[in-house]
Amino acid sequence: MRNVYTVKQVNAYIKNMFSQDFMLNRIYVKGEVSNCKYHTSGHIYFSLKDESGTIACIMFAGARSGLSFRMQEGQKVIVLGNVAVYERDGKYQLYAKEIILDGAGDLYERYAALKRELEEMGMFAPEYKRAIPKYARTIGIVTAPTGAAVRDIIHIAGRRNPYVQLILYPALVQGEGAAASIIRGIQALEKQKVDVIIVGRGGGSIEDLWAFNEESVARAIFACSIPIISAVGHETDVLISDFVADLRAPTPSAAAELAVSEYAVVATQMMDYRMRLRRLITLQIQNERQHLSQLSLRLKYANPQQKLNENRQRAAELMTALRRQMMQNLEKNRHRLALYIEKMRGLSPLQKLNQGCAYLENAEGKQIRSVAQVKAGDSVQIFIKDGRITADITAIDKEEQDV
Repeated sequence: MRNVYTVKQVNAYIKNMFSQDFMLNRIYVKGEVSNCKYHTSGHIYFSLKDESGTIACIMFAGARSGLSFRMQEGQKVIVLGNVAVYERDGKYQLYAKEIILDGAGDLYERYAALKRELEEMGMFAPEYKRAIPKYARTIGIVTAPTGAAVRDIIHIAGRRNPYVQLILYPALVQGEGAAASIIRGIQALEKQKVDVIIVGRGGGSIEDLWAFNEESVARAIFACSIPIISAVGHETDVLISDFVADLRAPTPSAAAELAVSEYAVVATQMMDYRMRLRRLITLQIQNERQHLSQLSLRLKYANPQQKLNENRQRAAELMTALRRQMMQNLEKNRHRLALYIEKMRGLSPLQKLNQGCAYLENAEGKQIRSVAQVKAGDSVQIFIKDGRITADITAIDKEEQDV
């Protein structure tokens, strides 16, 4: 009986045959692009055709890093990949790993060889990458003095921060002498001590951009002490300068965005920081004042000076009260003295003299109060209001007083 196989078995057998063929595992196929579709998943589906036939191709999203341009209908390309069978449909197709434009094959090989060499030397290592200053004040630009690249950089830099100083080194960016001109521009701006350097140009073919794939340019970028942003071509163009530079920008416009901080944003942030700082300082001052008030109150009750002041005030109050009491007592005693004086006046001999009475003394100066104290012939002194009279007693008459 004949052997009967399923479709799956046949497809699997054919796929195995393709996978065992050394040539089909790494093959370059040249042709014209047709039916090119970029899928939302990131895969690229297309066909290669020539005058005799067509082959289906696919490039998975993970392999697109090797694609330096955007594929379009009718392009002449060379595809590196492997041919395999898709079992479900029983169709073979070319699985692309790298795609280059036809005619640029030699340049691409030189590019790939230099890229491998410099990578092995460590010139692409992240530890050598310098940080781009966040707030650059002077920015050097190495590019052609005319063209969209420099206009875009100037426009975007002026819009983002008009206070940033741009220093342009007008360099050749393609053709003979371009690499040397770019190197001179990097070295000149390094001597100017700018904060960051943008090296780049607008898009073009691989031949137009080749100066940025030169080893001498790569070494000049690596040796520069100032951070460098590489901004060459379009987003899909990946050059040696992009790997060596401290930062790659997909376009010159993007390089300006990365190099120039947006003044309005920074000003708004500074205003926010100022307001926050003011609020924090105000709150801190209020807290410190409250704390100081509490300490002052505690000191008021505990401070000896306060106690001394209180005692001084109390002593002053007591002194005032004592003075008031003394004045009252003095006034009272004055009044009493005045009464005593009046009484004394009533008893004073002088007062009696003023009233017409006389005062007698004997020769010894003793007051004579009775006739029994004198005798006839004694001399006496008579004191009256306005003077003294000396007299001799000639007679004494004694009168009996009724008791």
